[in-house]
Amino acid sequence: MSLSSFLNIKDGNKSLVYRIYYIFLCSGAMSTLLGAMLPAMQAEYSMSYALRGYVLSSHQIGNFFAVFLSGFIPYAIGRKKSTLILGSLIVLGLLLMTATGNPFILIVAFAFTGMGRGTLSNITNVVVSENTGNKAAGLNILHASFAIGAFISPFVAVFATAIEWRIAAWVFAFLMLTALIFVGGSTLSNTPMKKEKTSSEIPFQKSFSFWLNTFIMFFYLAGEASLTGWLVTYFNDTGLMSTSLSQSMQSFLWVMILLGRLCCASLSSKMDKSVLILAMGAMMTLCFVLMISAQSTALVVIGLLGLGFSMSGIYPTTLSTMDSRYNSSTVATGTCIATATVGGILMPIIIGEVAEVSGIRGGVATISVALAIMVILMVIKLIRSRRNLL
Repeated sequence: MSLSSFLNIKDGNKSLVYRIYYIFLCSGAMSTLLGAMLPAMQAEYSMSYALRGYVLSSHQIGNFFAVFLSGFIPYAIGRKKSTLILGSLIVLGLLLMTATGNPFILIVAFAFTGMGRGTLSNITNVVVSENTGNKAAGLNILHASFAIGAFISPFVAVFATAIEWRIAAWVFAFLMLTALIFVGGSTLSNTPMKKEKTSSEIPFQKSFSFWLNTFIMFFYLAGEASLTGWLVTYFNDTGLMSTSLSQSMQSFLWVMILLGRLCCASLSSKMDKSVLILAMGAMMTLCFVLMISAQSTALVVIGLLGLGFSMSGIYPTTLSTMDSRYNSSTVATGTCIATATVGGILMPIIIGEVAEVSGIRGGVATISVALAIMVILMVIKLIRSRRNLL
């Protein structure tokens, strides 16, 4: 059976779906490339910990604004133009990073990559959902392609760093450019979309369960964004691992995230989701503490791999436990995702500022506070679930 038959892709859209998979693979590669290149950028540009925190957060800020931009720009200029214009910001951002160490330009460059990433995430998920009969499989393959890209790019960074770190940025800027060209020649709609009439939005602002789930995702994203952005720098600056080994570990982290997503997808239909969420959160916290406290490289690696496996399913599983009324509400869903994204914006800045005072170990250790709060909220969620309050 061919992939198109398995996914039940609509007639004439097989090429479009495959091109969408490729562009999302490039987006995944870019997402881990930033953290992998950061030590080399610091060495050449003499970036302080605080500045590194700000550039990582600016990427998340760009992603935050993309949530809103990609929600209405297709209605003004069409999906294809939206993808090409906002997606090209990734290419521009990567090129700007290699051109100068000016702090303002670097912050803008990282913000550009975040805006492009957020836009591609929104549009690709919608396109695959609309053009595959087997939506669950189609979306799983889409996110698997993202994970494959995230796995590949740190290895490219390893080889590039030995020669010139900019080569890695140039390679993936070129690949993203080819992806945009492929999408430009696809059947993706180039006409402005028409807004559909929707029923009045349901009140969610006073719902305890809505905000409980939202802040679980808030503190989760605070940890995730910080880990993926600071991981290579942490291992490198503490002397636990060489730069090349640190970059390789980032790739293996994504292998475990992919395996964890597959495992979580299987377990979510067989057990109480609130129990599953708490188990993943507790495991994530314990593995993180092991990773930052262990002195043995072997234990650090075990903690890292367990961290990737456990963190993979927290966000989507928590989102799936939302009241169906909220999931079907664009305002409620947008408020949830936007609020949660703020966690990913604030935490890298906090780490950078703390690291300036107490070193990178102290900075990264602050993530444990966010994870501890996340677990407490998960316990509350489980208790409310047992009392049928969720």
